[in-house]
Parts: sequence; structure tokens; C-alpha cells
Amino acid sequence: MTTPIADFLDRYAKSGTVRGHMPGHKGQYPHDITEIKGADSLFEARGMIRESEANAAGIFGSAHTVYSCGGSTLCIQTMAMLLKRRGMSRIAAVRNCHRSLINACALLDMDIDWIYPEYKNSYVGGIADISRIESALSQGAGAVWITSPDYLGNITPTDDIAGLCSRYGAILAVDNAHGAYLRFIYDHEGRPLHPMYHGADICCDSAHKTLPVLTGGAYLHAGISGRFPLVREIKDAMSTFGSSSPSYEILRSLDLCNGYLSRHSSYFAHMAETASRCRERLSGRFTLCGDEPGKLTVYAPDSGYTGDELADILREKHIECEYSDKSHLVLMITGLEDDDISHICDALLSVEERSPVNVPFDGIAPHEQAMNLHEALLSPAVYVPLAKAAGHISGQTVSLCPPGVAAVVPGERITGADIALMEQMGLTHISVIKP
Repeated sequence: MTTPIADFLDRYAKSGTVRGHMPGHKGQYPHDITEIKGADSLFEARGMIRESEANAAGIFGSAHTVYSCGGSTLCIQTMAMLLKRRGMSRIAAVRNCHRSLINACALLDMDIDWIYPEYKNSYVGGIADISRIESALSQGAGAVWITSPDYLGNITPTDDIAGLCSRYGAILAVDNAHGAYLRFIYDHEGRPLHPMYHGADICCDSAHKTLPVLTGGAYLHAGISGRFPLVREIKDAMSTFGSSSPSYEILRSLDLCNGYLSRHSSYFAHMAETASRCRERLSGRFTLCGDEPGKLTVYAPDSGYTGDELADILREKHIECEYSDKSHLVLMITGLEDDDISHICDALLSVEERSPVNVPFDGIAPHEQAMNLHEALLSPAVYVPLAKAAGHISGQTVSLCPPGVAAVVPGERITGADIALMEQMGLTHISVIKP
């Protein structure tokens, strides 16, 4: 597997060239350059970047793969714009989507028909019933947007959804930010679990979340359905939102990752087996959630703790989790070796046993959309204390990152339940449309 970006940057770093160009550190970070001669350009890629992206497409089985230095957020913004360019001013999306989709749709003046998932103990995760997806399609949604895996490790089966989208002539867009590695985990039929092998028309992966890539490195994949045939169109859409100075350090790490994946893809199956053994050991003591091999998600109240309390106990044992709240503890284990996974398992099993505690959660109920996303986001707004927000119209997407899942979106009327959830999130104020 060639690594043209890394090779170019290595040669340049060793060349002794006087850097009469940006950046201003002048080589203190030797692989960090700008678009000098021979370095190609991310949004107009014709040389080494396009070669590297083609290598990634071959690995992931896509028609096209393009790189992002702005994480999956930039890919999501790009995907939304591509849908808008196909005349879709309304899409259907499962409610546990990332806030970047909501903000992109608000900027692009796109409406979202919400599909509320079957919540279980958290607003962060949940699987949507396929009948609700079909209902949205039958009412004219031109695209379906799902997040799989979600933040708690739930994987949505996409084959049936893809079949529905095909029947209705709709596009299936998948936010697979947490699942790049699923390309190397296989189902019982021998197919990779990655959405590109299960009918996605377009899909994004945060490479940096589960692969050896610098933070900000991501992929946008176009499927073999032919709904997005032109790399040029994808690049143009991405350049609308992305920085004109993308990081060559991030591009280098994406390029080197191609070489890693071509040599070490067997790691992921081995990791999944080790994680499975860990889950077996934990299952007698803890309630485990989700079906994603690379996440270890614990529903903490059944073991007598909050997720935050378990996270604090693990920190004392020199283990830092991905996410915790009152109900859940999430650890991302892709990239860890057997000893590290065993250490996590041992640390959890050493926690003092307690009786279960009750942490109530009622899910997120459908909201009144008092104003459309675009109008609400751009309307004059004021910040008010949460205690005074009930009945007002939200002027912002309200979420914490992680996990980036919204409790309230622009234009929705704020309820008492919203306020209670936002208080649990630790928020004190909210932007509301100016009366």
C-alpha cells in the first residue's frame, strides 16, 4: 500500500529547504506545511492526496472516499449540503443524531422530520423502529439519516432501512463516526459491519475515534449506488464549510493509516474476541449495553452506582473513560492491547458491590416546532436562566460534547422536562428567541 502524503512530507522535512512559506513556525513541526508545489490541495486534490484517498476507498469498499481534517462534523455538514443540492429541503433523521447535522440543516434551511428512537435509560442512544422510518418516507422525506453506532454502542441494522429507501427513491445517509473499524469486523454472513456494506448511499467515519489517526481526521464515503458519482461535487461541498488551510499532519496520519490497515487489519477481530471475553467476565456483576465490539458500555445504576461514580473510581486506577453521566459509563477500547482491556475488566470487578439504585429517565418526547430551524438559529436571541426558560422558543442546539446529542433544537418550544434534562447536563442558561 503506497503512502504518498507521508512520503512527500518525510522527503520535505529532510530536504533542508528554506521555508519561505506558511506556517510561521518555519519547520519546528517538520511535517506541518501548506499547499506548496507538489503537496496537492485537499479540496482540489489531483495528486498525492487523491492517490491516498483512492487507497482508502479501496480499503473501505466505497465508490469514493475523501478526507476531512475537520472531523466527522465537516463530513456531516458536507453530506447535508449534498442532500440539499439534490432538492431535499426535508429529511427524516433519528433524534439521537449529532448536533452538527442540526446546525448544518439550520444554516442550509432544511427541515428535519424527527424519528424518535426506542429510548432505554438515556437520551444519547436508541434504535428506531423501522415502521417509524417507513412512515417518514411515506410522508415525503427524501432522505433518511441514522447514527450507527450511537454513543452507547447500539448498531442499527441498515439493510432493511436501505431496502425501504430504495423502494421510496430516498437516500440513506449514515453517521458512522464511531464505527470506522467496523470495516474489519464481520457478521455471520462474512460481510463487514461497516454501513458501506449494508446499503448506505453516503457515510462518514471519524477515523480518529477508532483508528490510529490524529484528532480531526475523518472519511466521507460515497456508496456504490451511484447517487454521488462525482468526487468534484463532494470536494466543492466540503470546501464550503472546511478551512482553506487543512492540516497536513492530519492528512499524513490518514495516509499512514492506510498502510497500517493493509498490514494489521487482523487486530480488530482479535480485539473483538478479547473484548467479548471481558464482557463475559463482567456480565455477572454489571448490566452491559449495546452490541458494538469496540465499546464497553455499562448501565451503572443496576450495580449501585452512577456512571460518573464509576468513572471516578476508574480514574483512581489510572483509567480514563470516554463518557459518563448519571446512568452510563462508556469506554472505547479500539486500539488497546489485551493487557489494557484486562486491566479495565479487573478494575471494574474490584468495585465494591452495592444494591441497585433508581435513576429515572422518560426519554425525549416529541416537541412543538414553533419556528423552523433556519429562522430560529438566525433570529435575535437572549440568554435566560433555565428556571425561566419554559414556554420560550430555543434559539440554539442544546447539547454537551461529548456526546453532542441534542436535548433541544432551534425553534422548539422548551418544556419542563427539557429544563430538568438540561439541569442534569449541568447547564444553567439557554439562548431563547427574543420576545
